[in-house]
Amino acid sequence: MMDLKQINIGQLLENSVKENHIKIESLCGFFNCEAKQIEQMYSADALNTDILIKWSQLLQYDFFRLYSQHLVLYAPPNANRYNQVEIKKKVHTQELQVRKNIYTKEIIEFIIRRINKGEMTREEIISKYRIPKTTLYKWLNKYSEYMEE
Repeated sequence: MMDLKQINIGQLLENSVKENHIKIESLCGFFNCEAKQIEQMYSADALNTDILIKWSQLLQYDFFRLYSQHLVLYAPPNANRYNQVEIKKKVHTQELQVRKNIYTKEIIEFIIRRINKGEMTREEIISKYRIPKTTLYKWLNKYSEYMEE
């Protein structure tokens, strides 16, 4: 399980390359660069989106999802207040579109592990991450047995 609070994209790319047993020569050919530049990408905390798209295609994993999950867990409270005002305005002007399944499996596992390990209480999870109480309790009923293994 990774910590979504600090995303070190270069380290994650390097780990994924090792897991997939991809040689540096292949990477150099794919990116049309030298090994030194690949090593610089591995040590980078952030990368240009064009480069990250290429990495995502090569490794067949959506690395942008890590940033999306970060936003779901750590979005500033003021941003959510603004969104709530915008939603109220939309309700009066047009039909509201409900977003479902905004929580990925990784986020659900992260939350349940924090509760199971005693790192946070249910109330702390609800207030810190602004997860609805009913949603959290549904997750706990559905996934707790799976997570205890």
